[in-house]
Amino acid sequence: MAALWCALCSCLLLCVSGKVPKPQNARITSVNLRSILQWDAPRFYKGNISYTVQSKSINLPGDTYENVSTNLRLTECDVSSLSAYGDYILQVRAESENDHSDWTTIRFKPMDDTIIGPPDVKVKSESGSLHVDFIGPFAERDNWPLKQYYGSWNYRILYWKNGSTASGVTHVDTKHNTEILSQLEPWTIYCIQVQAVIPEWNKTGELSEVLCEKTTHNGVTPVWIVVTILIGSMLVVVISVPVCFFLVLYLYRLTKHVLCPSYVFPQHLKEFLNKPSSGSQIFSPVPQEEHLFYDKLTVISEESKSHSDETGDEASKTPEHLQDSEQEDSDSRTVSVSEKA
Repeated sequence: MAALWCALCSCLLLCVSGKVPKPQNARITSVNLRSILQWDAPRFYKGNISYTVQSKSINLPGDTYENVSTNLRLTECDVSSLSAYGDYILQVRAESENDHSDWTTIRFKPMDDTIIGPPDVKVKSESGSLHVDFIGPFAERDNWPLKQYYGSWNYRILYWKNGSTASGVTHVDTKHNTEILSQLEPWTIYCIQVQAVIPEWNKTGELSEVLCEKTTHNGVTPVWIVVTILIGSMLVVVISVPVCFFLVLYLYRLTKHVLCPSYVFPQHLKEFLNKPSSGSQIFSPVPQEEHLFYDKLTVISEESKSHSDETGDEASKTPEHLQDSEQEDSDSRTVSVSEKA
């Protein structure tokens, strides 16, 4: 009813004065610092209308309005080029030929008015925990992370069992781009959402889409498995050490036998060679008694007696004596040869 009344008043004013009515319902739509000024066109006006948008910074005293865009045919204007840290007054008016409407104004502070979009989230189930990675959002005007604009920046992770009520939601805040949700029930589906939180600016970003993931085994090994592995390891060590020792010893002996064979001298030959008296019997082709010769030796001590005997012998020589003498010389030579041998 109020809108109809405003429309009737505008139509009456237009008919009376012929003035172009001003735009209505001016508003700012800003997401991740991409800001669009929008408004509604004047009603019941039949002529061609264009629009002019101007801005002025409140932070600079004495600053005047500057044109942001002129001769617009659409009922919106991109004002993302304004500094993100500024505080502005925006105004827009309708223009038709030589006439124009009054200004419609709106205040705009980008860092406060922009909406922080949801981050990109990835969830991975591993060892009974959920690994959550998130990044962004980014400023659409220059593709920089918004956290570089605000400075103070946290991520809030909300998670709950699938199918549980709102009272079962748990949240965790972190300054990092990753978080491990542990102490979860194994083989259970959990749902997760993440949003940005900026405490200094009292701003909370939009929630990401719901991602659900099922946990696996919690990674805790039962005690009986630990004991079994420990006992098995001890048995393996106890058995493998002697086996390795004997195997190395066998290989050593085998190698030594192949590369350095040993010859064992017969024991009876060792005992035989240890007796020096019997050593010559090994190489003698005949018995030892055959090498022994015996003869009779006569020694005369006086030279005179020998001389007289020689004279007498020469006078009394007979063929028999000569034969005996030759026999003695032969025996003497035989003894000499035997001794030399």
